[in-house]
Amino acid sequence: MVGNDVITSYILKNIGRHWWPTQGLLCLTFFTPPDAINGQDSCDFRTRIFISYLNNSSSPFILVQLFARAQLTDMCSSNSSPSVSPALPWKTRLSIRLLSAATDLVRRPNGTINRRLMSLLDFTTPATPKPINGVKSSDIIVDPIRNLWFRLFIPTATTSTSLPVLIFYHGGGFAFLSPSSKAYDAVCRRFASELPAVVISVHYRLSPEHRFPCQYDDGLDVLKFLDGSHDESVLPDMADTSKCFLAGDSAGANLAHHVAVRAFGERFRKVKIVGLVSIQPFFGGEERTESEIRLLRAPIVSLDRTDWMWKAFLPEGANRDHEAANVIGPNAVDISGLDYPDTLVVVGGFDPLQDWQKRYYDWLKKSGKEARLLEYPNSIHAFYVFPELPEASQLLEQIKDFVTSSALKSKLR
Repeated sequence: MVGNDVITSYILKNIGRHWWPTQGLLCLTFFTPPDAINGQDSCDFRTRIFISYLNNSSSPFILVQLFARAQLTDMCSSNSSPSVSPALPWKTRLSIRLLSAATDLVRRPNGTINRRLMSLLDFTTPATPKPINGVKSSDIIVDPIRNLWFRLFIPTATTSTSLPVLIFYHGGGFAFLSPSSKAYDAVCRRFASELPAVVISVHYRLSPEHRFPCQYDDGLDVLKFLDGSHDESVLPDMADTSKCFLAGDSAGANLAHHVAVRAFGERFRKVKIVGLVSIQPFFGGEERTESEIRLLRAPIVSLDRTDWMWKAFLPEGANRDHEAANVIGPNAVDISGLDYPDTLVVVGGFDPLQDWQKRYYDWLKKSGKEARLLEYPNSIHAFYVFPELPEASQLLEQIKDFVTSSALKSKLR
């Protein structure tokens, strides 16, 4: 991780002390990829991004730090690992740089997170009772004491009277983001519209303030809430809880796996889990796999970041072979006798976690479970949150096929 002293030195050298406001706009031009400068549309879009960031921050200098950190980190990655990501649109690269830089900037040396700063950098969006693009949303409180809630997405353009229910757990290394984060609000809105499905995006407690097993407890408790709710108005009439799918990306996919295992011990009356969508699950272990070494400085999930996330999430003193991280390791739970749902495992060829994800798929098959592996050779971690990437649309179609076939299969059982 690039240190703050290096960042400050870089800013002063390249921008100067009296950057604001006379040189404010120059910082975006300085830190924008060269190919983005050509063309009026690119310049207009670049300016809009910058103004948006200024309007959402009470400390403009933080933005310059972010751009500087992103640029330096990218330079370090390019020099040491030239093949850590495929060719990407400049807009996507800029977003990735900012996301990576933000997670670095808010992490303190003592293992805590600057939540106040994170709240400035995590752009959020409110629920929308009035439909937008054929989907309306609302926030439902499960437990106010631990701030457990979910965002409910309901498609309004469909004529179907029976829709599957998708319970989604967001990514962020167990430590960052929420259902109200703009990227995840948009992803779940697309799920609701395109599958179509009633989508429940869960807000669970975050580490390091809340370590294992808090996230898993929250994930399961939402299922209990749905199963035992006496308020029939929580879900729309079209929501068919006998066709529930657990889904998640990255840390959320890890969470979905453990919720599926825990759900086996519950006696649900209404909720029936018929499938699991595991998008680039965040698994790990003490071993350094080939893909982790080869993609050491990959965007978003570089090895130093994932190591920090595991340390912040796992119990004090535990290593990465803990059952929460290494689900196929020496401490793994045997699922061969469990009614584990059919699973779709999504893997990206530029994701350093891919070896663990493929082992997870193999482990499911060896345990006698139905599993399907879906590979995107030219995709980075979290590619699906960037709608400008063609793979994001392709994945949505594949998930739709999986949900449709799994729901039909469950009826025949």
